[in-house]
Amino acid sequence: MGGYAKRQQVIFLALFLTVVYFTLDSCVNAQKLVYFSGSNKSFIATANSSVEAPIQKNDLLSISINSLNADASLLFNGPNISATAINSVTNIGSTQPSGYLVNPRGEITFPIIGVIKVAGITKSELALMLTKQLEDRKLLIDPIVTIRHLNFRVSVLGEVSKPGVFTVPNEKLSLLEALGLAGDITIYGKKDNVLIIREDENANKTMNRIDMNSDSVFSSPFYYLRSNDIIYVEPSENRVMKERYTQLLPIAFGMLSFGIIMIDRVKF
Repeated sequence: MGGYAKRQQVIFLALFLTVVYFTLDSCVNAQKLVYFSGSNKSFIATANSSVEAPIQKNDLLSISINSLNADASLLFNGPNISATAINSVTNIGSTQPSGYLVNPRGEITFPIIGVIKVAGITKSELALMLTKQLEDRKLLIDPIVTIRHLNFRVSVLGEVSKPGVFTVPNEKLSLLEALGLAGDITIYGKKDNVLIIREDENANKTMNRIDMNSDSVFSSPFYYLRSNDIIYVEPSENRVMKERYTQLLPIAFGMLSFGIIMIDRVKF
């Protein structure tokens, strides 16, 4: 009877540990799972999305030149010849212009005009600069300069379903859209403390924390992302506890199994 009672106690303890593990797994505050749970406004002013971000080192720019003289314009569009590239959002091959790569000194080499310092200025400012240079040198008459980013990308790390680096075909991406690309924040992520790391043209880092439970996120200058922004979602205490119990439970069950075997072999 003594051996049977001890076996029952061991089995009860194993069941108790299992229940504790799954209780911790499901013990997440539902309030923290909802975006903007602290907001009850019907109208919210958003950040100015028309503010242009400055060009940075390693940006890939498509610079398209058009004028009345199509043959003369073609000379300046050479670096925009299409090449096969990998779209990191869809993970499939796609065709996109190769463009002008901004070198580590923040410069590009433009046909005939030569080396141009572009880091730190906006696409609009660069377009005006090129237009003036082409007209002043009488290279083209009434040129139309169109500039786009080709490698606009953000990194989403931490407690999201699909962390990774995402390249997008447009130049306007919000924080919510970036989190959507990464499969959203998991139930173990801290929505009230999302970290955004931003680098300027001088490689200086700026860090800002966003509370996704507050409507103030919409007016934040970090709501609309810039190329090379890094988003990090911290794990909650529940994630830390789950990982700790995940590591300890196999050891505990192993010891319990060993105890059951030893009890069965002991004669009472």
